[in-house]
Amino acid sequence: MSRPLSGVRVIEMAGLGAAPYTGMLLSDMGADVVRIDRPRTRAPKAELYALSRGRRSVTLDLKRAEGLDVLLRMVERADILLEGFRPGVAERLGFGPAACQERNTRLVFGRMTGWGQTGPRAQTAGHDLNYQALSGALSLFRRPGERPVTPPGLVADFAGGGLLLAFGLVSALWESRASGRGQVVDAAMVDGTASLTTLVHSMAAQGRWSEEPGVNTSDGSAPFYDTYEARDGGYLAVAPLEPAFYAALVDGLGLRLDELPDRSDPANWPELKRRFAEVFRSRTRDEWAEHFADTDACVTPVLAPSEAAGHPHNTARETFVRNFGVTQPAPVPRFDRTPTGIAGPPPLPGQHSREALSDWGFAESEVADLVKNGVVEQLPERTA
Repeated sequence: MSRPLSGVRVIEMAGLGAAPYTGMLLSDMGADVVRIDRPRTRAPKAELYALSRGRRSVTLDLKRAEGLDVLLRMVERADILLEGFRPGVAERLGFGPAACQERNTRLVFGRMTGWGQTGPRAQTAGHDLNYQALSGALSLFRRPGERPVTPPGLVADFAGGGLLLAFGLVSALWESRASGRGQVVDAAMVDGTASLTTLVHSMAAQGRWSEEPGVNTSDGSAPFYDTYEARDGGYLAVAPLEPAFYAALVDGLGLRLDELPDRSDPANWPELKRRFAEVFRSRTRDEWAEHFADTDACVTPVLAPSEAAGHPHNTARETFVRNFGVTQPAPVPRFDRTPTGIAGPPPLPGQHSREALSDWGFAESEVADLVKNGVVEQLPERTA
């Protein structure tokens, strides 16, 4: 069955976090993604690491000239190469953009870093929290008198980084089909995270956003855009911004609009929060969730990741799937004519070396010699 990226060949240099997420997204769309692993790589329970799903793994010793030659010959047949090293590392190893595009002028070369290929911090270490901080995003995750929260590595690594690199690669691939020329895609997590704050900058320019926490409608300050604790210690997300939805919330809580303070005056927000919190503590999280399920009050239970797959809405849409023994998010977005899908389980490093190299134009005898000489590592095929 044809998929959106069927026929696209991708080389993914093994790494952590954001770049592997890009590889997963491309694979879910139907691309043939081959991951290049380092020799003697051993990852505990690698077969359960869903972020690596859908690839084939070839183990190459890039410190040997023969190993680098194998990679560059693969580049000749590739549409995309993606890597997540610090600036200059790929060049030192011999497969930087110039070396690769000399072999294949149509190649799209994707580079994933935290700080980008240029700038004062380009050669320094960092993590999701640092990129959020420098982009201005982290300051949005705080309440009055409190320090910023520490969110998991989703915002910068995966949204600002991996997702936007995938978008950039597909955009560059589209352009290359017209121009016949590849190009380098410089995806920096700090840049991508900054892009995610465009709405805040827009609202600030209009005078509708303050950098002071606790005074904006959507930063947890308003009683109609916050979380509330239930009787059992669970939480509800409450977000009826529009007046009609707010009226549905008030009615569902058994209160009367005409007896409550005016919500349009921020001075009344603390009292409204107190009233709402008191009512929400009268039932459990799931009781409230069922109570509001078929209304426009915009009330939903705050679910743990382990609970999300079992929610009726997610079940109906098959938002989560169980594959190779792991419950995980299904490929997104959805297509009505060229459906996406998980191409296979996460590979063990070197599991597909012979198979993948053969598919990419290497003679079987040549692959056998590479394995014999230790340039390529081939693990035994995994049994079910």
